[in-house]
Amino acid sequence: MQNTTTTTTTTSTENKPRIDLYQKVTDTIIEHLESGTTPWQKPWLGNEVNPFRMPKNIVSNKGYNGINVLLLWCSSFAQEFTSNEWASFRQWNQQKESIRKGEKGTMVVYYDMMEKEVDGELKKVPFMKSYVVFNRCQLNSYQPDSEIILPSKPLAERLDHVESYITNTNAIVKHKGKKACFVPSKDEIHMPKKEAFIDTDHSTATENYYSTLLHELVHWSGHSNRLDRSFGNRFGDYTYAAEELVAELGAAFLCSELEITREPSQDHANYIANWLTALKNNKYLVTAAANTASKAVDYLWHLQPQPGQ
Repeated sequence: MQNTTTTTTTTSTENKPRIDLYQKVTDTIIEHLESGTTPWQKPWLGNEVNPFRMPKNIVSNKGYNGINVLLLWCSSFAQEFTSNEWASFRQWNQQKESIRKGEKGTMVVYYDMMEKEVDGELKKVPFMKSYVVFNRCQLNSYQPDSEIILPSKPLAERLDHVESYITNTNAIVKHKGKKACFVPSKDEIHMPKKEAFIDTDHSTATENYYSTLLHELVHWSGHSNRLDRSFGNRFGDYTYAAEELVAELGAAFLCSELEITREPSQDHANYIANWLTALKNNKYLVTAAANTASKAVDYLWHLQPQPGQ
């Protein structure tokens, strides 16, 4: 009787279909878009005083990157977490912390390697795996009133830092015309003058100028003289959408790191509808774009003066 039960359980597990993590990740982002939330445009809660922080792991003290940033921002927004600190169940236990009863973790992903036959040869290929993390707000020890975190510096200093950051890349920025764009043939960023930008509900005019410029700077990073970014035919009709999403996410990551806010698109409904169409037609798009955006941000950070230089 015991042996029969064990055999049945094993067979059931073996026959269980593998979870399509790319689809699961995409569905998470789609769910937020369909509810009217764009997690990379507004990764903060209402009028929360600190909208800026990138999620980080409490053990390594390193930030999450790529698609995991979006997954954790989505979870924070949905559950109104005010902390940016995350860790696995085991890692929290190692810190002598415990998760509140009934709390559900958030999926994050990583890549592992496996051997697969390709053209008659065994090759190592990457595949996606997942695990679960919990936010500090889900701990038994967490006190909601204990975390009131203000931006690290006054806005004027933060904006000066953004200006220096852009200058350090040596990108050519010309103020001409009414539209912001990167012109690959000239290797130039074209921007409207600062005076053309206005204050909005969540951002100052100057923040809106710089967040737009950072978007174009991410496009600039993909030029053939730099990262030589190309998706080839990977996304078919959505190749342009893929590059635009890289710039959108890269700008969001940079704004978070540089502590300035981004204003959601003026035509928010159409903006969301466009991304929904793209994501529903290709389950790999958002993951690839987010991971590529992190690479672009890393490239731009390495153009900055490094400690000791």
